[in-house]
Amino acid sequence: MNLTEVEKRLLVLHYVFPVPANRFTKLYEVDPELIQFSTFPTEKLAFILNITPKKASKIKGSVAVNSTLPFEELYDSYGIIPIPFTNPLFPKSLLTMIDPPAVLYVQGNTQLLAEKMKVSIIGSRKATFYSEKSLTFIVPPLVKNNVIIVSGLASGADTFAHQSAIKYGGKTIAVLGHGLFHIYPRENSTLKDEIGKNHLLVTEYPPYVRPERWTFPMRNRIISGLSNAIIVTEAAKKSGTMSTVEHALEHGKDVFAVPGPITSRLSEGPNNLISEGAEPLSNGYQVIETLR
Repeated sequence: MNLTEVEKRLLVLHYVFPVPANRFTKLYEVDPELIQFSTFPTEKLAFILNITPKKASKIKGSVAVNSTLPFEELYDSYGIIPIPFTNPLFPKSLLTMIDPPAVLYVQGNTQLLAEKMKVSIIGSRKATFYSEKSLTFIVPPLVKNNVIIVSGLASGADTFAHQSAIKYGGKTIAVLGHGLFHIYPRENSTLKDEIGKNHLLVTEYPPYVRPERWTFPMRNRIISGLSNAIIVTEAAKKSGTMSTVEHALEHGKDVFAVPGPITSRLSEGPNNLISEGAEPLSNGYQVIETLR
């Protein structure tokens, strides 16, 4: 992959300060080539990045230490492709967000990012056989129409979504809430390897970043941003799944929900979405008709 000199400098900065692109807006305004970074007084850098002088000093020092590292070659040795937000390969749909990732770190088939039809399937980590069975009606029509299945590689509904896409011969994108050197949950290690080899892993975090509570809500906006529509299988009324739906609504995406039994707590989320205007979903052809 060909990166400009400015993009290479961004890789160094993002390695030590992995924040969304909007956090660098002021920096690009005063230093569009990212060549004056090391010359800025600490107080000025703190103002530009909206951080404390202490943190600015630390970042400045870390950038100086890491500036000579061949990041492209190091990432390539692990099969990782960094895609800065200024690069042509960066998904245009993510640039419409108020806080797009500054860099995407991907592993696998990058052509999947360019595919026009992507649908995310999300739900509870405690999703039941009901979600798994529902996907036998939803995923095959999507795969038949070359729709890429997007999800977050979490336990439960996410796992069912990725596995269904693979089972029915489709392609899937897993958006991670951590760097590519890690895996969460651990039981999805084999699935992660399969997706990284034959499909696509995506994260906004440098490889060393560990999974944290705050990284997964951030990941949700990327799942939504990549997708043309969102499908919710099972979820509690208040959950991480609903945060992804909120992002989807903000992005103007179509939201579908699988209606469930009123006796199940995990049906509260989808049933409530339907009452608020989401389309009740019983098969994948409904999604295809809406997206056409």
